Amino acid sequence: MPIEKDNRNTSWFQRLIKRFLFALHGFRAAWRIEQSFRIQVVSALIIVILGIVVRLTSFEWMFIIVAIGAVLSLELLNSMIEKVLDILHPEARERVKIIKDISAAAVLIAALMAIGIGLIVFIPYLY
Repeated sequence: MPIEKDNRNTSWFQRLIKRFLFALHGFRAAWRIEQSFRIQVVSALIIVILGIVVRLTSFEWMFIIVAIGAVLSLELLNSMIEKVLDILHPEARERVKIIKDISAAAVLIAALMAIGIGLIVFIPYLY
């Protein structure tokens, strides 16, 4: 979808909707091409369902939502970095590998943090 300049004839709400649609297209593209993103989205949905079943408090939901958002956002950034590097430097495998590995490490840290938060929030409901 081409990027268009905002037209003065469109309302702020129409421009907002257009930007939201761009983001949805990005989400759909990531879903189609990134297996890790699909796994993380499905995992997030399972956690949300489990949270509904055990009736998490608003305070607990706050931590769960932030953890899910952090993991999914970092996964999208990681995927974007990988794709851009593949386009810009297809021949520079070793130099690019370090950047990709560091980007993947950021996702790993967020995922481990989310697991820790999940355990802290959900373990009391098991007993």
